[in-house]
Amino acid sequence: MSSRDVILNRIRRALNGSPGASDGPGGSGAPGAEEPVDRSYLTEHGARSTEETVELLAENLADYRAIVHRSDADGLAELLARLLAVRGARSVVVPPGLDASWLKAADPVRVHDRAELTPQQLDEVDSVVTGCAVAVAETGTIVLDGSPDQGRRRSTLVPDHHICVVRVPDQVVSSVPQALQRLDPVRPLTWISGPSATSDIELDRVEGVHGPRTLEVVLLSGA
Repeated sequence: MSSRDVILNRIRRALNGSPGASDGPGGSGAPGAEEPVDRSYLTEHGARSTEETVELLAENLADYRAIVHRSDADGLAELLARLLAVRGARSVVVPPGLDASWLKAADPVRVHDRAELTPQQLDEVDSVVTGCAVAVAETGTIVLDGSPDQGRRRSTLVPDHHICVVRVPDQVVSSVPQALQRLDPVRPLTWISGPSATSDIELDRVEGVHGPRTLEVVLLSGA
């Protein structure tokens, strides 16, 4: 039996809703066709302490040209206000579930993320501030899943400036397999490794093509 036959027979069984159905007329199934997948592979590389995992995240974020800041809960509002002021932001997108205290010291006009906002309106907003679902240390990746503190996907892809707050160590994992265990695959997942960038055939790097031109990540401890 060819690989093609095995795949088609599995599709037939799935469509019939009978996992034990035969692989063909009068057949009893291909031997070994339903053997369980071996998942004994490593889920992270090396052994690290919690502090070392957070440091690895910060290092890889910076390697991807994200700007990394550190804060505790008491200093977060002042830090966010300063980052927005340095950026010259006059307006900022605010997801519906973002902690109101985070922006209590900031001056920009709040633009509340809602379904009526068009891409054109979002393009006129200077910045967006969000939380995150999880952060992956080994790859320097931030994952958003559309939760209330993160808002809709386009709200973080259209504005040129994204400030993402990561609670450490609770939201930090070592590897992608560990991140996947925390994520719901039916949610709108956005995986972010540094600011949006692409290169042409001559390797000229251009940032901000299909996402924010500037990504700032705040590692928030003690939250």
